[in-house]
Order: sequence, then C-alpha cells, then structure tokens
Amino acid sequence: MAFERWGYQFEGAWATPHNLESKSGVYVIWCKIGDDWFVLDVGESSDVKSRVLTHDRKNEWKSNCRGVIQYSVTYTPNLQQAGRMEIERRIRSLSKPRCGER
Repeated sequence: MAFERWGYQFEGAWATPHNLESKSGVYVIWCKIGDDWFVLDVGESSDVKSRVLTHDRKNEWKSNCRGVIQYSVTYTPNLQQAGRMEIERRIRSLSKPRCGER
C-alpha cells in the first residue's frame, strides 16, 4: 500500500516493522486508534529496517499509543544523510510527533 503525505510518497503503513526494507529512507511511526491516526515519531537511517527494529524509543512509542502502532517509510536511495535529515525535520515540524525531539 502506498500513500502521499507532506509531499512525499510513503510505503505502508504496516503493523510490523519487518515489512520495512533495509534501505535508506525516512520512517514514520504512527498510532492508529479506530479511524484516527497520529504521528508518534519520525526518523531517518541508511538502513530503515534495522534502525526501527533496534530503536531506543520503542518503549516510548508503546506508552504513547493506546491503539495499534503502524510503520511507514519513504525510501531515499539518492539522498545522503543530510537530505534525509531535512525531510525528517520538515515532517517533524508539520506533524508534531509525540516522541523524540531533534
């Protein structure tokens, strides 16, 4: 499943991070409660799958979501870390995630 948000094309959202690929990108961690969705966290990595699976804020995501945690990603094969960080900053400023600060 794919969707567009904040001007970027995302894949997901999935109920498991195992559907993420080991590619560079910007990930969004969502909380879904019924039909409502809100952003828990946003981050970037050269290996999105590994980063999310080993993330130090996983417990924070769980404590801030009374629904189902969902995972989505926009892959960025042509961007270095600085480009990914710019996307992350933009999404953070627009979505005001509950977890993590940069």
